[in-house]
Amino acid sequence: MKRTPKLVVLCAALVAGALIVAPSASAYPAQGAVKGAGHSDGEAKVLKGYAADTWKSLSAMTSKKTGLPADKLEGDLSTPSDNTSPTNIGGYLWSTISARDLGIISKTDAYTRMKTTLKTLASIERHEPSGMYYNWYSPLDGHKLTVWPGSGDPVDPFLSTVDNGWLAASFRIVAEAEPRLAPEANALYESMDFSYFHDLAAGAGAAYGAGLNRGGFWAAPPPGCSVPGNYGDDGSELYYTCHHYDTTVSEARIATYIGISKGNIPATAYYGTLRTMPDKGCDFSWQEQKPTGETREYLGVPVYEGIYQYRGMSLVPAWGGSMFEALMPDLLVPEAEWGPRSWAINHPATVRAQKEHGLDEAGYGYWGFSPASDPFAGYAEYGVEEVGMSTDGYASDKERTNVDKGYDGCREATNPTPTFGDGVVTPHAAFLALPYDKASVLQNLAGIKKNLGAYGPGGFYDAVATKSGTVAARYLSLDQSMIMAAIANELLDDRVKDYFVDSNFEAAVRPLIAAQVFGSRLE
Repeated sequence: MKRTPKLVVLCAALVAGALIVAPSASAYPAQGAVKGAGHSDGEAKVLKGYAADTWKSLSAMTSKKTGLPADKLEGDLSTPSDNTSPTNIGGYLWSTISARDLGIISKTDAYTRMKTTLKTLASIERHEPSGMYYNWYSPLDGHKLTVWPGSGDPVDPFLSTVDNGWLAASFRIVAEAEPRLAPEANALYESMDFSYFHDLAAGAGAAYGAGLNRGGFWAAPPPGCSVPGNYGDDGSELYYTCHHYDTTVSEARIATYIGISKGNIPATAYYGTLRTMPDKGCDFSWQEQKPTGETREYLGVPVYEGIYQYRGMSLVPAWGGSMFEALMPDLLVPEAEWGPRSWAINHPATVRAQKEHGLDEAGYGYWGFSPASDPFAGYAEYGVEEVGMSTDGYASDKERTNVDKGYDGCREATNPTPTFGDGVVTPHAAFLALPYDKASVLQNLAGIKKNLGAYGPGGFYDAVATKSGTVAARYLSLDQSMIMAAIANELLDDRVKDYFVDSNFEAAVRPLIAAQVFGSRLE
């Protein structure tokens, strides 16, 4: 039984023994669009063309033998890398479904591809008994990497919370989209136990309140920092990252959604993360700006609903101020529909902040900032720093310009009105904004393609510097898969979300999102 589409949120549900009453959308003034109002034939043609080219890169980087995509591919569609991750694999699965539903590939081709991928995933090495996948495999034969291809540097096999979240999400999508593969996809999904990532004792004070997910764990002691333990309680010793995922606006919330829906972690975990760091004198004055907000209680968890200010808006920031931190989970979970007083406002505000930074504040002429392949070699994290919590967060330009407007009464401003340099835009970040400002997205992408030349045989290249015109002429499977899902949702009325969400997931997660009240404002 699928979720009831496009209904106004008005629900009360018993979750973890406590009553949550969600406000109806009509109880508050509308402050952000949840979905664009259709598309013209011309817009559909452009978007489908982008999708068809994007699919070429994903197909070219995927092994026919294993059904596993490479992490990246050169811009001429040659030389895929010999490494892949659970997120890459999950993204390839939902991209295959998107390509099928958009008419780019046949049903038979899609079925054969997904069957091959699931067969490989059922046979490659995993951590038992958690059922979780390691972070790096060879796409050529599926073996777990212990040395890095090319360099021979050692790899300490790691199990990532967020990467396993995205792979698990893809199993839900496959099971619904292709019933003939539902038994295999459901078996893999059910075998994954997210309790292994969740630290019930984390953040016991009012600053957090409800437990947090670790970044992941190793089965053997790694070099550097780790914390021994086992949240799954099977008796073995695991070694956890020294950090937790403790911010709300993060791509890692997909693992929290799935863990709650599976009953692996408590519902209160949804309220355990931080909107901003607390406003406690100068104790947290290292964060980008002084927040404002009020404390509310959900399921007995006190939550400081902190917000940042940016160009007349109030919004909940991400850690680094990137688009994918804020909007990647929205590809699968109807956050804006379910959260009229939270995500329905915050997502459009994030998009507007990215747009105004690129066009007005920094004057790049283009916008869309997220971690991506670096035009100047390697990989780099790009974002709008002022809507990120980290004081030296994700910059938007090659020069890594740091914005510092100080912290009232605690930290003097060192660079309040910077001059930005060679801004780097990442096309996948713009695609994530389609539900919230489609016209601007299409105009932006057309300029990136025509004026900056950041387009090749596999669609948009991963990133381009707006001043120098330097292009990262590579394709990253993660970023290409975000583009595929965004286009499928736009052209097929949120098809990917409908595949992902079933009635059980909706019953577990929707009331939690519906009850949440951010302090976000667009004006």
